[in-house]
Amino acid sequence: MSSSEPIHVVVAMEFSDEIIDQLRDISPRLHIERLPQPPERAWAQAEILYTLNTLPLPEQAPRLRWIQFHTAGMDHLRGHAILSANDITLTTTSGLHAVNMTEYCLGMMLALNYKIPEMLRFQGRSEWSKDRYKVFTPLPLRGRTLGVVGYGAIGRELARAADALGMTVLAMKRDVMHPAETGSYREPGTGDPAGEIPARIYPPAALKSMAAACDVLVLITPLTDQTRGLIDSEVLRGMKKTALLIDVARGGVVDEMALLTALKEGWIAGAALDVFETEPLPPESPLWSAPNLIISPHIAGYRADYHARAADVFAANLRRYLDDEPLLNVFARELGY
Repeated sequence: MSSSEPIHVVVAMEFSDEIIDQLRDISPRLHIERLPQPPERAWAQAEILYTLNTLPLPEQAPRLRWIQFHTAGMDHLRGHAILSANDITLTTTSGLHAVNMTEYCLGMMLALNYKIPEMLRFQGRSEWSKDRYKVFTPLPLRGRTLGVVGYGAIGRELARAADALGMTVLAMKRDVMHPAETGSYREPGTGDPAGEIPARIYPPAALKSMAAACDVLVLITPLTDQTRGLIDSEVLRGMKKTALLIDVARGGVVDEMALLTALKEGWIAGAALDVFETEPLPPESPLWSAPNLIISPHIAGYRADYHARAADVFAANLRRYLDDEPLLNVFARELGY
């Protein structure tokens, strides 16, 4: 491709004029069209596509070489024909969510540890607890052990924050022989790029052993055939009775009925779920009334400036594309993330 040849880019999102102008300023070669619902003629010319879930069929986009997705996860697009087109590179916004999802996880740890849901119940009854020290006294996070299942960009930022709080960090990673992070987007000053924080990194086969050692277990792994039902009765039974579970991964990673039993029977002390097998969570789900469970509606990964920060990831990759450098956050079809 000639260094002066125009590159047709379709942005199938409602990005603001300011964001579109910033993207166009990257290079005069970029012919960027903002088309939330692209017509067929746009697919025919497109070399790059930015999208949430609007996709052409392969035969509609013969020039398409790269799709940048607006999300970190791709499971909602599983089965679409264009994802099987091996001549098209797929990238995600992985790493964009690290700061706010870390803050969410810390918030849930503190809320469960300080019994904030129970405080609100007492407040709703205008009641001053007679056993307040017994009911509300926490164990400090400092000195406790955090387990991170999925040591990617989010897990590494959570590890950095937990380490600063004086927690011991354990991590589970598919490839334990290569702790450093490569090929991923990372906001400056965040994370653990060299993989130096965890006291130990476990392979997936040792999850039960790692979970048993943790005071807080946080799930940040993608949903794949290998991770579906990862947290089952066996894992939950092996955890400390004082342990907390936080799931910001994907619905399906946790066996929900096993977790319900674990909470009712006191296998663990509490949990926070942001993701569910069925979303929205049906009103009749028994999870709504589960003891010591905080439910949020799959919002941990969102932030008020999401569009602008997602455009930063896209801009970084556009510069790499123009310079013929490897793109960040390339989706590995064989792994499913």
